[in-house]
Amino acid sequence: MPADDAYAAGPGAGLAGQPARGVIYDRGYRRYGGVRLGRLQIALALFWHSLRSSFGIGRGAKAKILPVITFAGMCLPAVVNAVAVARGGAPVVFYGTYTFPLRVVAMTIFVAVQAPELVSRDLRSHVLPLYFSRPLRRLDYPAAKYAAFTVACLIMIEIPLLLLYLGTIVSAKGNSAVWYQTRLLAGGLGVGALWAVLLAAIGLALACLSAKRAYATGAVAIFFFLTWTLAQIIYSVAGHPLAHAAPGHPPGAVTVQAVTSGQRLAGLISPFTVLDGVRQWLGGKVPGPMSPPGHYGAVYGVMFLVLLAASLTVLAVRYRKAGAE
Repeated sequence: MPADDAYAAGPGAGLAGQPARGVIYDRGYRRYGGVRLGRLQIALALFWHSLRSSFGIGRGAKAKILPVITFAGMCLPAVVNAVAVARGGAPVVFYGTYTFPLRVVAMTIFVAVQAPELVSRDLRSHVLPLYFSRPLRRLDYPAAKYAAFTVACLIMIEIPLLLLYLGTIVSAKGNSAVWYQTRLLAGGLGVGALWAVLLAAIGLALACLSAKRAYATGAVAIFFFLTWTLAQIIYSVAGHPLAHAAPGHPPGAVTVQAVTSGQRLAGLISPFTVLDGVRQWLGGKVPGPMSPPGHYGAVYGVMFLVLLAASLTVLAVRYRKAGAE
């Protein structure tokens, strides 16, 4: 064996009875001399990238169409309300409910389309082992994705409320009116935060179950739509067939439809009605899509925590398993 070949194969490679050994050659490439960032910086970079991806930033124009349309649709009621108030009319939109059906439809579309964008592509491309080969723990990845998508949902929900507030106080007369609107805004922002926290968790938990984006989008959309429809159906069916006279009036003069326990509990079926039940339980006065939960308010609070905990558990377990694949 020539001397050069023996060296390339490793010292002792050509000697009988001795195993070959590898050699690392220095080809003269420039070494990285910068600061090596750690776990926190990697998680922050993943968070920022995921937040941008939620609105199609950094991608083509097609990826931005749906986020822009849904965001514009969410802001439209605030603009209409500002015009109505400026003309001397009464407010037509409220902070706590904020055109509830529109918010349900817009957030269903946004979560169903954008949640798979954050998780399905990495699963489909099998790049998770590359993430976990860095100083990144298994739960850091889903935590960064969840934090980013929660902020994205907050932007979708809270900015229209801020526009509603600005459009209202421009026509407000006196500091007392401004302070009153500020208190209402604070409550609305709190309700919006509950929406963002829960919808982001459910959306990512359902989306991460499939590496195919179409299946993930369908799973999220079907879940939200079916549970919302089922809650409405159960609410209608559970209505009391009999009406009773209102207090202080003779029988048959004025009747009031009785609210049954079935109607008060029907909202537990859908995340949207659970959120509205929690809002009314915490003191919201504006009527929602269903009857107030009454003494079942704490049940809605427990259901909110159960849905949130179950979704985050699914997300954590899925990525603990995915990291080992």
